[in-house]
Amino acid sequence: MSRIKHALRLIFLSPRQFLYVRRMKRSGLFDRKFYLEVNPLIHWIFRFFPERHYVLFGESAGLYPNPDFSPKAYLKHNPDIRSGGMAPFDHYLRAGRHEQRVTRDLPSDGGGLSIPLPKLRGAEANPADYAVVVHIYYHDLWEEFEARLKMLDFDFDLFVSITYKGDETEALAEQIREAWPRSRVVPMPNHGRDIFPFLHLINAGLLSGYKAVCKFHTKKSPHRQDGDTWRRHLIDGILPEAGTRALLERFVAEPDAAFWVADGQHYNDPQWWGSNLNRTTELLQRIEVPVDKDRLSFPAGSIYWLKPQIVTLLRGLQLGTENFDLELGQTDGTVAHAIERVLGVMTDAMGMHILQTSQLAALPAPEPAAPGPSFVSAFYLPQFHPTPENDAWWGKGFTEWMAATRAQPNFVGHAHPVLPSDLGFYDLRVTETLGQQAELARAAGIDAFCVYHYWFDGRRILETPIDRLMERPDIAFPFYLCWANESWRRNWDGMSGEILLEQSYAPGFAASLAESLVPYFNDPRYQRPDGMRPRFVIYRPEDMPDPAAAVAEMRETWRRLGVGEVELGAVLFHIEGESPVEADLFDFWVEMPPHGLVGMDDYLFGGPDGNRMQAGVMPAFSGLIYDYDAVRRNSQSARYMSKLPAHTIAGIMPSWDNTARRGRDAHMAYGANPVSFERWLREMLKTRIPHAYRGELMINAWNEWAEKAMLEPTQQYGSANLDVLRRNL
Repeated sequence: MSRIKHALRLIFLSPRQFLYVRRMKRSGLFDRKFYLEVNPLIHWIFRFFPERHYVLFGESAGLYPNPDFSPKAYLKHNPDIRSGGMAPFDHYLRAGRHEQRVTRDLPSDGGGLSIPLPKLRGAEANPADYAVVVHIYYHDLWEEFEARLKMLDFDFDLFVSITYKGDETEALAEQIREAWPRSRVVPMPNHGRDIFPFLHLINAGLLSGYKAVCKFHTKKSPHRQDGDTWRRHLIDGILPEAGTRALLERFVAEPDAAFWVADGQHYNDPQWWGSNLNRTTELLQRIEVPVDKDRLSFPAGSIYWLKPQIVTLLRGLQLGTENFDLELGQTDGTVAHAIERVLGVMTDAMGMHILQTSQLAALPAPEPAAPGPSFVSAFYLPQFHPTPENDAWWGKGFTEWMAATRAQPNFVGHAHPVLPSDLGFYDLRVTETLGQQAELARAAGIDAFCVYHYWFDGRRILETPIDRLMERPDIAFPFYLCWANESWRRNWDGMSGEILLEQSYAPGFAASLAESLVPYFNDPRYQRPDGMRPRFVIYRPEDMPDPAAAVAEMRETWRRLGVGEVELGAVLFHIEGESPVEADLFDFWVEMPPHGLVGMDDYLFGGPDGNRMQAGVMPAFSGLIYDYDAVRRNSQSARYMSKLPAHTIAGIMPSWDNTARRGRDAHMAYGANPVSFERWLREMLKTRIPHAYRGELMINAWNEWAEKAMLEPTQQYGSANLDVLRRNL
């Protein structure tokens, strides 16, 4: 009988109720999608008529008609309405919105007392493979969470952030530390929901290096009918009472999975943008990730497992307290809500996906990983110490650091200046620095540095680091040399502008150069990748007057001096110089992205189609911006690969941006970050390395800081580029 009465009430509204529903629809302030999503227990018939359900039952039950209106709070903060007998939301539609009345509860002091933001320092090493991060706002839920943590069948490091509420927080923190001695417990101000405390741990480097990180929090969601049930479903999905280890290992083994969420928590529809599109776009400009407003796929609920690639990009956002909204009980539209969508766009940008628990359980066995390269090199720039020449040309004390630190952004979100972290602003006259660099490179899977060698008819420049290395046999620094045979010019591109130091190719230059290299070849740290021949590379062979004659003279000199055969290579620039070079003149060629990989359709600014940038470009900028992802795709296209000499070492770059050298005239690859670099590398291991010369890989570069092409740790991303290599090589 009650069902019949409800049905009749739904059909036959009173005149007053009918007009109320009409006002709701006309106002556009009743959010149907929101109302149905947060109230899943509504009978299926009423889901076709949510406005009527709200008028008949929802308002009296305290349900929200949109994320920012609480009928109970409206009555509490506006007591004059009670005497009139008008429904709270109806009053708001008629008058309250024009009078700017309070529509929801403001946080009380007990919601999070103000405390200074704790200063955190990263750990030296992670004791476990996995991290579990718990944020506690509702202190009474810790007991429920602790019971679940004790059930887990794998080892993990525990991080707990607690919204500070005075003595009760101090007591709970001490309780957790006693029960979990290895845990890191961090009281936090009530700012940025569960998101900012999580980012604070990431920014400190505490969550770097794990195979996967689990994040959950004390979610009650008072605006939902099923807040407690929903929370338990979300946690049960990613931390089941039994079998978590097996699912977690499968998640880690799936290279294309970025997130693991409970069933029903992968939202895949642009309708879920809500009021978060603009903020999501602004946030992602910080890491050069564009947003497609017609697509949205993201992990909902802020409870999930995530891969280290996501941790990397979240760190790259460099968000602090100043970037988050004041806590006013919002249910949408804040930076914390935008971060949910950010995670989804990041996942798309990586070419990865979101897995729900049932999908994870049904995955087939992973495919075997592609074999790694046989030998990995990285170009190495020695211009990190002062020289008399640079003092004269650029000012006293000039080094590459001076250029790098002066760089200014050319578009909104452009990360400049880029600053070092682990190795600091080093001076390569200190030979121990080379040893530290080699230690980082070795741990990441790099076999050797290809060090630029500046020789101008017997005159040397930037020779101090490598010559001092020769005096220190105790420093393990594997290297081989690349003769950077361009003339030095004031505009840094080697092709135009005032000549500072000319490469004249005087008669006999080839023999003189070859003879000068013998002491380096004889050093035991000098690399012989094939196990027999020392390797030497020429940067611009087409600039030599007679490349074939020069190469023959070099080879003959080395034989005469007892060196024997040298594995001689050249950089492939895809442009003709003054002297054409036959493909078989060298033992191998080396790709050097971005050279030869940027097509006319790939320009986002400065190309034939004008300005296609989503981010705003500075008015004075007159350089070129192209798409990093397009370069990645081009490097694997059949058309491009068909033009390569058969004996070519495959090349890759983590980034490219010479703003530090050319300012408003710079050329740069938009969309370069450690995760897009990893996507390119993973693809190359399958498509390019099997066909490369000796299965080798060359990275451009180890430390080109003024061209933003470096693997060394940065303040923005930490050691992320090295971590990419470590995971994949």
